Amino acid sequence: MADQGQRIVGPDHLVAGRHRLRSKLGGGGMGSVWLATDTLLDREIALKQISFPDDLTPEGAAEVRARAMREGRLAARLSHPHAIAMYDVTLEGDDPWLVMEYMPSRSLAQALGVTETLPPPQVAQIGAQVAAALAEAHAAGIIHRDVKPGNILIADRGPDAGTVKISDFGISRARGEDQTARSSVIAGTPAFFAPEVARGADPTEASDVFSLGATLFTATEGQPPFGIDEDTRALLHRVAKAEIMRPVRSGALTDVLLRMLEPDPARRPTMIEARDLLARSAAGTDNGIAYVLDAPLREPDGTVPFWARRGASGGSPRPGRRLPSSTSGGLTAVPQPVPLQSVHRPSQQRPQPPAFEPKRPGPGIPVPLIAALVVAALLIVILVVALVA
Repeated sequence: MADQGQRIVGPDHLVAGRHRLRSKLGGGGMGSVWLATDTLLDREIALKQISFPDDLTPEGAAEVRARAMREGRLAARLSHPHAIAMYDVTLEGDDPWLVMEYMPSRSLAQALGVTETLPPPQVAQIGAQVAAALAEAHAAGIIHRDVKPGNILIADRGPDAGTVKISDFGISRARGEDQTARSSVIAGTPAFFAPEVARGADPTEASDVFSLGATLFTATEGQPPFGIDEDTRALLHRVAKAEIMRPVRSGALTDVLLRMLEPDPARRPTMIEARDLLARSAAGTDNGIAYVLDAPLREPDGTVPFWARRGASGGSPRPGRRLPSSTSGGLTAVPQPVPLQSVHRPSQQRPQPPAFEPKRPGPGIPVPLIAALVVAALLIVILVVALVA
């Protein structure tokens, strides 16, 4: 193992002699994202530096760099109003940086920190717009491989407020491209894996459909379909067995979610079919589908939803409620074959005990009646004694 030589950078650093870093927007297992200025074009951009595991060999690091260049240029082929645009891939030394569109926004994961769940019609509209972008990506031969709440952005200010876009094609892959490290090492976020991916199969368009369904499930139910578990290995086994919880808050969206979360990838809808199902659920009728696919998110009164507005904040998340957001690299798939079920498992949550209700006293016996009975009993005793005597 060798030091990969990645530079530690900070604000005002000039990447590749052109892109000046301003502030860090976030980061995860695959790299850090910065707000930057393209000094040549004088526009704001988002820059992502690809990171490498500490124990990666020099050969492995070289392959990651080469793959990032291929994948970034591949993603640049996609142009869709509901996808963050990939402008370019640039190199500083040997390190690849992905140059992307910057949209002032909050992620769906951050929105769920403001409000634990979202209304099913809004979730359906988010899903329809993301599915539209992913359908075009699939048509271009691009598989996202990391669809999750943290990668769905909603513009939170300005004239574009409420606009939905899927981001981070940083680990996307061309259809048919050989997967690096065929030894069942997988990358992504386990809570949103499709079962076949957890078992070591190559991600496909159907895997993206499942991950989008898991993401929308999380938005309506407040947790992923496999629950939240800090034990990644245990979670991966549940995913591989397709042990999803049945949605209880999704209303009219429930049937669509269950179709997208079908354990058998061959039985899932295509991304285009998922787009249409979601749009129809959001619109209520076929007449409003075009509006659902194009319009930014709005409340019935025409305002941007409160959870999508700049500055909206919620309380601290309860213990165990924090959604998984980081992307994990180097996970080993569940080795043993696991038969996938064609039926969805019922929720693993314990049922709530019925509310305690104290017993109410029954109707009492009137006091005068008791006195009369006592007198009658005494008279009977006296009469019996007299007869015996």
